[in-house]
Amino acid sequence: MQVFYPAYYKDFHCIAADCPDSCCKEWTVDIDPETAGYYLSLPGSLGDTLRSVITHEDGAFAMTIQNGRCPMWQQDGLCRIQAELGHDALCETCREFPRLRHDYGDFIELGLELSCPEAARLILECDTSDLICISQVGNFQPEYDKQDMAFLRSARETFFSYLDTTEDTPAEILATLLNYGIALQRQFDGGTPAQLPEKPVLPKAAVSPAPLFAYFETLEILTPQWKKLLKSPPKQACFPAQTKALVRYFLQRHWLQTISDYDLLGRICFCVIACIMIGSVDIPAFRAAQLFSKEIENNTENLYALLDGVYNQSTLSPEQLFGLLYQ
Repeated sequence: MQVFYPAYYKDFHCIAADCPDSCCKEWTVDIDPETAGYYLSLPGSLGDTLRSVITHEDGAFAMTIQNGRCPMWQQDGLCRIQAELGHDALCETCREFPRLRHDYGDFIELGLELSCPEAARLILECDTSDLICISQVGNFQPEYDKQDMAFLRSARETFFSYLDTTEDTPAEILATLLNYGIALQRQFDGGTPAQLPEKPVLPKAAVSPAPLFAYFETLEILTPQWKKLLKSPPKQACFPAQTKALVRYFLQRHWLQTISDYDLLGRICFCVIACIMIGSVDIPAFRAAQLFSKEIENNTENLYALLDGVYNQSTLSPEQLFGLLYQ
């Protein structure tokens, strides 16, 4: 079995109390059953505290959020569980975050989550789409159609080859991606073979992203900062220097997930939407990217609302998105 990961994957180390944000606040932490059982059986003060803050609803265990933060998060920025019991005592969610693992049966892709500030730094500094490949023992038969997966991998590689070598502007890159996605989805649905399109002619007039902001206000909002940004007048999308790295990250994370439902265009539109929003909120691109991922990628309902919205919300349609990619 082959395992693929970007060059920065093994460079990640949690910076703990030095982190400008925290994975210990603003979201619910799911606890795997084995770890929950261990926590609930602990004696002493730590065990008493854990029994008072762990919830068990619909068969799932979770850590209660108190005052917007995990009750195990100490004032020194460190986790009480880790401080008293060690790293191995953390639940699977906390132990693995921000590491990603997509297991496709006969190969695996690893990555990092953009919602973690230190991971975001590594992701946005990366300048290549090349993945490191290692071999592991195992030979599992995938449940998906191998020919379809080969098509998806080949098409993604074609776009990455373009992305790593092009001198096109960020807007031109996103427009090329959008047009390529339309052609690929058409081929996936039984149409003519797709080719990487020529450089697009972009709109000359600016279109306000205000309707896009209004749509995002209808989604679940996690942080006060995101809510404030969405209510502020959006600036015209100014795609940052890290746009190539953003596109690379979103496509590495989401493109092959198409094999589950055959909706490649929705995922490509999601990538374009993400880059537009990151370039339109009035904060630095690094923070905007990390916050977008925290609000959308780490919320399954928000993520799938966007994927579905490409087809049932005119604001998210490829035609409307193209209009926001002006020169």
